[in-house]
Amino acid sequence: MQYHDSDDLKRLSEFKQLAPTEFSAFVEFDKMVGRDDGAIPRKYRELIAIAVACTTQCPYCLEVHTRAAKRAGATREEVVEAAMLAAALRAGAAVTHGALAVKLFDQAPGTRVGDAEVRK
Repeated sequence: MQYHDSDDLKRLSEFKQLAPTEFSAFVEFDKMVGRDDGAIPRKYRELIAIAVACTTQCPYCLEVHTRAAKRAGATREEVVEAAMLAAALRAGAAVTHGALAVKLFDQAPGTRVGDAEVRK
């Protein structure tokens, strides 16, 4: 079974009926990405959205924002670079979280072997 189906987005109309206040607030907030009057040009807003969608792994966002980026004048090369920047940042986050893991390891009480505490 394939979980990603563009037709799934049609179900969002149910959200409007089931939680109208929350859905309306979301829609207004989401309009930020497609603004043409912001300090960041539309094409770059969409490329940022693609990079974020790569890190959050949202296929629906990828579909919507890749199409919007193309309409805004983005190139295939820019889309690939956005994806690779996202990959680098995600990898960087894993490495820096590794540094946090080492810090937490060093702060944790040592294991006990017999009556002596051993720090590794």
